[in-house]
Amino acid sequence: MSDSHTAASARRTLVAAIAGLTVASIAYRLLISASLQHTSLVFIGIPALLALALVAVQPKTSAGTIHKTIALALCMSGIVFGEGFICILMASPLFFLVGAIVAWLRRPDPLLEPDDEDTPVGGTTAKRLGIMLLLPMSLEGVMPGLEMNRTEVVTVSRVVFADADAVRTALAAPMRFDRPLPRFFRIGFPTPVAMDGEGLAIHDRRSVQFLHGHHPGNLVLAVTSSAPGAVMLSPIADDSYITHWLSWRSAEVRWTEIAKGQTRVTWTLRYERRLDPAWYFAPLERYGVRLAAEYLIETLATPRVHGGAEHTSQHAGEGHP
Repeated sequence: MSDSHTAASARRTLVAAIAGLTVASIAYRLLISASLQHTSLVFIGIPALLALALVAVQPKTSAGTIHKTIALALCMSGIVFGEGFICILMASPLFFLVGAIVAWLRRPDPLLEPDDEDTPVGGTTAKRLGIMLLLPMSLEGVMPGLEMNRTEVVTVSRVVFADADAVRTALAAPMRFDRPLPRFFRIGFPTPVAMDGEGLAIHDRRSVQFLHGHHPGNLVLAVTSSAPGAVMLSPIADDSYITHWLSWRSAEVRWTEIAKGQTRVTWTLRYERRLDPAWYFAPLERYGVRLAAEYLIETLATPRVHGGAEHTSQHAGEGHP
C-alpha cells in the first residue's frame, strides 16, 4: 500500500471518528432534553449509532477503529461529565459489546481479519438486516410495553453474635457509617458523609447525606411499621445522586434470636430500577444493593461494646425473592 493511500485512509478514519463523536454527542443531548437519558437508547442506541457512523471507512480492521473511537469517546466524556463518570464506567462494557456486534455484522469475514477491498461496506444484506435488529433493543424504557419489570427485592441474612435486645438497641441508636465501604462503592459512587436520626417508633426519621463530586444530596426515611423483632422504613425524600440509578421503596429489618447470644438479622431492600436495558443493569444493581444490605447489618444491626470493639456477624445466606 502506497504512502498516499495510507495517508488518505488515515484521513478518512479521522473524519469518520470526528463525525461519529459529533453525531453521538448531539444524540445524547437530544435524549437528555426528552428525559430519556436512563433508557436503552443511551446505552445501546448511541454506541450502535457511533459504530455505524464508522463503517463508511476502510480501516485495517473495522472492529479496531470502532473500539478505538468508542474508547476515545468514553475518555472524553469523563472530562465533560466529571463525577458522572461512574455511570460511563459502569456502562463501558456494554458500549464495547455493541461496537463489537456492529463490527461483526458489518461483514461476513471474521472480526479481526483485515477488510477485503472487494467486500462491500456493510457486508451482506442479511448482515445489514441484523444491524437493524439493534433498533428494538434500543427502545427498552422508551415506549410503554417495551420495558422489563423494574421492581426489585434483595434480601440478606446474617447471624449477629448478640441477643435480640442488643440488636434492637443497636438499630434504634444514631447511625454510624464508620466502617470502610465495600470496594465496589469506592470506585466513584455517592458516599455517606453525615447521618441524623434515631429510634424505632412510628414516624421516627433517619437522614443520610450522600456526597458525589460537588453535589450533596439527602435520603430521608421514616419508620412506617414497628413491631417486636421487625421494623420497616420508607423514603419520604431523596435528592441524592443514587436516584440516577434506582429509587428506594422500603427497607425492612427483621431479627430473631436463634440461640443464646446469637440473633439472625434479615435486611430486605426494595427499589425500582431506573436504568435500561434490564439484562445488563439489573444484575449490576442487585449486586450493589446486596453489598449495601450486608454493610447495613454490619454497621447498624451489630451492637458495639465499650472500647470501640464490636460484636461480629456471620453470613447466613441470602436470597432474591
